Amino acid sequence: MFRRGKGIELKSTGEIEAMRAAGLVVADALAAVTAKAEPGVSTGELDELAEQVIRDAGAVPSFQGYHGFPASICASLNEKVVHGIPSKSEVLADGDLLSVDCGAILDGWHGDSAVTLSVGTVGARDQALSDATRKAMWAGLQRAQAGAHLTDISHAVQSAAQAAAKADGNQYGIIAEYGGHGIGTEMHMEPFLPNLGKPGRGPKLRVGMALAVEPMLTLGSAETEELDDEWTVVTVDGSRAAHWEHTVAITENGPWVLTAPES
Repeated sequence: MFRRGKGIELKSTGEIEAMRAAGLVVADALAAVTAKAEPGVSTGELDELAEQVIRDAGAVPSFQGYHGFPASICASLNEKVVHGIPSKSEVLADGDLLSVDCGAILDGWHGDSAVTLSVGTVGARDQALSDATRKAMWAGLQRAQAGAHLTDISHAVQSAAQAAAKADGNQYGIIAEYGGHGIGTEMHMEPFLPNLGKPGRGPKLRVGMALAVEPMLTLGSAETEELDDEWTVVTVDGSRAAHWEHTVAITENGPWVLTAPES
Protein backbone atom coordinates (compact mmCIF):
# COMPACT_ATOMS: atom_id res chain seq x y z
CA MET A 1 0.00 0.00 0.00
CA PHE A 2 3.00 2.34 0.06
CA ARG A 3 2.50 5.68 -1.67
CA ARG A 4 5.43 8.08 -1.84
CA GLY A 5 4.54 11.33 -0.12
CA LYS A 6 6.02 13.94 2.19
CA GLY A 7 9.51 14.11 3.66
CA ILE A 8 10.71 12.28 6.75
CA GLU A 9 8.71 13.34 9.80
CA LEU A 10 10.34 13.80 13.21
CA LYS A 11 8.20 13.43 16.32
CA SER A 12 8.55 14.79 19.84
CA THR A 13 8.60 12.49 22.84
CA GLY A 14 4.94 13.27 23.47
CA GLU A 15 4.03 12.51 19.88
CA ILE A 16 5.83 9.18 20.03
CA GLU A 17 3.85 8.37 23.17
CA ALA A 18 0.66 9.21 21.25
CA MET A 19 1.77 6.81 18.53
CA ARG A 20 2.30 4.19 21.21
CA ALA A 21 -1.34 4.55 22.22
CA ALA A 22 -2.40 3.99 18.59
CA GLY A 23 -0.02 1.05 18.38
CA LEU A 24 -1.59 -0.62 21.38
CA VAL A 25 -5.02 -0.36 19.75
CA VAL A 26 -3.62 -2.22 16.75
CA ALA A 27 -2.05 -4.80 19.06
CA ASP A 28 -5.41 -5.39 20.76
CA ALA A 29 -7.18 -5.78 17.40
CA LEU A 30 -4.60 -8.30 16.18
CA ALA A 31 -4.81 -10.22 19.47
CA ALA A 32 -8.58 -10.52 19.05
CA VAL A 33 -8.20 -11.67 15.45
CA THR A 34 -5.53 -14.19 16.44
CA ALA A 35 -7.81 -15.72 19.07
CA LYS A 36 -10.68 -16.07 16.59
CA ALA A 37 -8.76 -17.30 13.52
CA GLU A 38 -9.86 -20.96 13.49
CA PRO A 39 -11.12 -23.34 10.81
CA GLY A 40 -14.64 -22.38 9.75
CA VAL A 41 -14.25 -18.66 10.44
CA SER A 42 -14.31 -16.29 7.47
CA THR A 43 -11.84 -13.50 6.86
CA GLY A 44 -14.87 -11.22 6.66
CA GLU A 45 -15.73 -12.07 10.26
CA LEU A 46 -12.16 -11.29 11.29
CA ASP A 47 -12.43 -7.93 9.57
CA GLU A 48 -15.60 -7.07 11.47
CA LEU A 49 -13.98 -8.07 14.74
CA ALA A 50 -10.89 -5.94 14.15
CA GLU A 51 -13.00 -2.92 13.24
CA GLN A 52 -15.10 -3.33 16.41
CA VAL A 53 -12.01 -3.47 18.64
CA ILE A 54 -10.53 -0.40 16.96
CA ARG A 55 -13.73 1.66 17.19
CA ASP A 56 -14.40 0.57 20.77
CA ALA A 57 -11.02 2.10 21.65
CA GLY A 58 -12.09 5.43 20.15
CA ALA A 59 -9.86 4.96 17.11
CA VAL A 60 -10.53 4.66 13.38
CA PRO A 61 -9.31 1.86 11.07
CA SER A 62 -6.45 3.23 8.94
CA PHE A 63 -7.14 0.94 6.00
CA GLN A 64 -10.88 1.45 5.55
CA GLY A 65 -11.34 3.70 2.53
CA TYR A 66 -7.60 4.22 2.06
CA HIS A 67 -7.26 4.78 -1.71
CA GLY A 68 -10.56 2.91 -1.95
CA PHE A 69 -9.61 -0.15 0.12
CA PRO A 70 -12.91 -1.69 1.29
CA ALA A 71 -12.01 -3.21 4.68
CA SER A 72 -10.37 -2.61 8.06
CA ILE A 73 -7.71 -5.31 7.74
CA CYS A 74 -5.79 -6.92 4.93
CA ALA A 75 -6.30 -10.69 5.08
CA SER A 76 -3.82 -12.52 2.86
CA LEU A 77 -4.36 -16.27 2.71
CA ASN A 78 -1.68 -18.77 1.66
CA GLU A 79 -0.27 -17.61 -1.72
CA LYS A 80 -1.54 -14.06 -1.12
CA VAL A 81 1.37 -11.93 0.01
CA VAL A 82 -0.25 -8.63 1.02
CA HIS A 83 -3.37 -6.49 0.57
CA GLY A 84 -5.84 -9.38 0.50
CA ILE A 85 -9.45 -8.21 0.78
CA PRO A 86 -11.44 -9.96 3.55
CA SER A 87 -14.65 -11.70 2.53
CA LYS A 88 -17.49 -13.61 4.17
CA SER A 89 -17.05 -16.23 1.44
CA GLU A 90 -13.38 -16.82 2.25
CA VAL A 91 -13.47 -19.39 5.05
CA LEU A 92 -10.39 -20.57 6.91
CA ALA A 93 -9.43 -24.25 6.78
CA ASP A 94 -7.06 -26.39 8.80
CA GLY A 95 -3.49 -25.86 7.60
CA ASP A 96 -4.01 -22.37 6.18
CA LEU A 97 -1.42 -19.63 6.61
CA LEU A 98 -3.09 -16.24 7.07
CA SER A 99 -1.31 -12.89 7.15
CA VAL A 100 -3.32 -10.12 8.79
CA ASP A 101 -2.24 -6.49 8.43
CA CYS A 102 -3.99 -3.90 10.61
CA GLY A 103 -3.78 -0.16 11.17
CA ALA A 104 -5.50 2.34 13.45
CA ILE A 105 -5.63 6.11 13.83
CA LEU A 106 -5.95 7.51 17.35
CA ASP A 107 -5.89 11.27 17.95
CA GLY A 108 -4.38 11.77 14.51
CA TRP A 109 -1.53 9.27 14.92
CA HIS A 110 -1.14 5.95 13.13
CA GLY A 111 -0.14 2.46 14.25
CA ASP A 112 0.52 -0.36 11.78
CA SER A 113 1.33 -4.01 12.41
CA ALA A 114 0.94 -7.43 10.80
CA VAL A 115 1.07 -11.05 11.93
CA THR A 116 1.00 -14.38 10.14
CA LEU A 117 -1.35 -16.86 11.77
CA SER A 118 -1.24 -20.64 11.60
CA VAL A 119 -4.80 -21.94 11.26
CA GLY A 120 -5.21 -25.27 13.00
CA THR A 121 -2.22 -27.49 12.27
CA VAL A 122 0.05 -26.20 9.52
CA GLY A 123 2.88 -27.96 7.75
CA ALA A 124 6.39 -27.74 9.18
CA ARG A 125 7.72 -25.77 6.18
CA ASP A 126 4.88 -23.28 6.41
CA GLN A 127 5.51 -22.74 10.12
CA ALA A 128 9.22 -22.35 9.47
CA LEU A 129 8.43 -19.73 6.83
CA SER A 130 6.37 -17.69 9.27
CA ASP A 131 8.98 -18.04 12.00
CA ALA A 132 11.75 -16.96 9.62
CA THR A 133 9.78 -13.88 8.57
CA ARG A 134 9.18 -12.91 12.18
CA LYS A 135 12.88 -13.34 13.01
CA ALA A 136 13.80 -11.18 10.03
CA MET A 137 11.43 -8.47 11.23
CA TRP A 138 12.95 -8.44 14.71
CA ALA A 139 16.46 -8.35 13.28
CA GLY A 140 15.47 -5.23 11.36
CA LEU A 141 13.77 -3.63 14.36
CA GLN A 142 16.93 -4.02 16.43
CA ARG A 143 18.84 -1.92 13.87
CA ALA A 144 16.45 1.03 14.24
CA GLN A 145 19.10 2.99 16.11
CA ALA A 146 19.98 6.67 15.93
CA GLY A 147 23.09 7.15 13.79
CA ALA A 148 22.54 4.03 11.70
CA HIS A 149 21.54 4.26 8.05
CA LEU A 150 18.17 3.23 6.71
CA THR A 151 19.52 0.26 4.76
CA ASP A 152 21.21 -1.11 7.86
CA ILE A 153 17.67 -2.24 8.69
CA SER A 154 17.22 -3.63 5.19
CA HIS A 155 20.46 -5.58 5.38
CA ALA A 156 19.59 -6.98 8.81
CA VAL A 157 16.24 -8.23 7.47
CA GLN A 158 17.88 -9.83 4.45
CA SER A 159 20.70 -11.42 6.45
CA ALA A 160 18.31 -12.90 9.00
CA ALA A 161 16.06 -14.30 6.27
CA GLN A 162 19.02 -15.89 4.49
CA ALA A 163 20.36 -17.33 7.74
CA ALA A 164 16.95 -18.84 8.51
CA ALA A 165 16.72 -20.33 5.02
CA LYS A 166 20.07 -22.04 5.49
CA ALA A 167 19.17 -23.30 8.96
CA ASP A 168 15.74 -24.53 7.83
CA GLY A 169 16.94 -26.08 4.58
CA ASN A 170 14.39 -23.98 2.69
CA GLN A 171 14.60 -21.49 -0.14
CA TYR A 172 12.91 -18.27 0.97
CA GLY A 173 12.05 -15.59 -1.57
CA ILE A 174 12.45 -12.05 -0.21
CA ILE A 175 9.85 -9.71 -1.68
CA ALA A 176 11.66 -6.64 -3.02
CA GLU A 177 8.94 -4.43 -4.54
CA TYR A 178 6.99 -4.09 -1.28
CA GLY A 179 8.51 -3.03 2.01
CA GLY A 180 8.37 -0.84 5.08
CA HIS A 181 7.80 2.89 5.35
CA GLY A 182 7.78 5.95 7.50
CA ILE A 183 4.67 6.43 9.63
CA GLY A 184 3.17 9.06 11.90
CA THR A 185 0.53 11.63 10.97
CA GLU A 186 0.00 9.52 7.84
CA MET A 187 0.09 5.76 7.47
CA HIS A 188 2.58 5.71 4.59
CA MET A 189 5.29 8.34 4.56
CA GLU A 190 8.90 8.69 3.48
CA PRO A 191 11.23 6.90 3.58
CA PHE A 192 10.47 3.67 1.71
CA LEU A 193 12.25 0.85 3.56
CA PRO A 194 13.41 -2.06 1.37
CA ASN A 195 13.64 -5.56 2.83
CA LEU A 196 17.02 -6.24 1.27
CA GLY A 197 20.11 -4.32 0.26
CA LYS A 198 23.60 -3.29 1.22
CA PRO A 199 24.11 -1.55 4.59
CA GLY A 200 25.22 2.04 5.07
CA ARG A 201 22.93 3.64 2.51
CA GLY A 202 19.94 5.95 2.65
CA PRO A 203 19.21 8.63 5.23
CA LYS A 204 20.72 8.52 8.69
CA LEU A 205 18.26 7.47 11.34
CA ARG A 206 17.44 10.18 13.87
CA VAL A 207 15.67 10.33 17.19
CA GLY A 208 12.00 11.03 16.53
CA MET A 209 11.71 8.98 13.35
CA ALA A 210 9.13 6.19 13.22
CA LEU A 211 9.17 3.32 10.75
CA ALA A 212 7.10 0.28 9.89
CA VAL A 213 9.43 -2.69 9.43
CA GLU A 214 7.64 -5.41 7.44
CA PRO A 215 9.42 -8.29 5.70
CA MET A 216 7.49 -10.60 3.37
CA LEU A 217 8.97 -14.00 2.54
CA THR A 218 7.78 -16.82 0.29
CA LEU A 219 8.43 -20.54 0.07
CA GLY A 220 9.48 -20.15 -3.55
CA SER A 221 10.05 -17.37 -6.03
CA ALA A 222 9.92 -13.75 -4.90
CA GLU A 223 8.06 -12.80 -8.08
CA THR A 224 4.57 -11.42 -7.47
CA GLU A 225 1.60 -10.12 -9.40
CA GLU A 226 -1.47 -8.06 -8.56
CA LEU A 227 -4.91 -9.56 -9.08
CA ASP A 228 -7.72 -7.92 -11.02
CA ASP A 229 -9.15 -6.43 -7.82
CA GLU A 230 -6.14 -4.04 -8.01
CA TRP A 231 -5.18 -4.81 -4.42
CA THR A 232 -4.37 -8.45 -3.73
CA VAL A 233 -0.73 -9.38 -4.36
CA VAL A 234 0.01 -13.08 -4.91
CA THR A 235 3.08 -15.19 -5.61
CA VAL A 236 3.40 -15.99 -9.30
CA ASP A 237 4.45 -19.59 -8.60
CA GLY A 238 1.63 -20.20 -6.09
CA SER A 239 4.02 -20.67 -3.16
CA ARG A 240 2.89 -19.63 0.29
CA ALA A 241 3.90 -16.31 1.81
CA ALA A 242 4.28 -14.81 5.27
CA HIS A 243 4.21 -11.18 6.44
CA TRP A 244 5.18 -9.73 9.80
CA GLU A 245 5.27 -6.05 10.75
CA HIS A 246 5.77 -3.72 13.70
CA THR A 247 5.91 0.06 14.04
CA VAL A 248 9.10 1.22 15.73
CA ALA A 249 10.24 4.61 17.02
CA ILE A 250 13.87 5.65 17.15
CA THR A 251 14.55 7.06 20.60
CA GLU A 252 17.56 8.15 22.62
CA ASN A 253 17.31 4.81 24.43
CA GLY A 254 17.15 2.69 21.28
CA PRO A 255 14.24 1.19 19.35
CA TRP A 256 10.78 1.37 20.91
CA VAL A 257 8.41 -1.11 19.23
CA LEU A 258 5.15 0.81 19.48
CA THR A 259 2.83 -2.01 18.36
CA ALA A 260 4.27 -4.71 20.66
CA PRO A 261 2.31 -4.92 23.94
CA GLU A 262 5.31 -6.11 25.89
CA SER A 263 7.76 -3.39 24.79
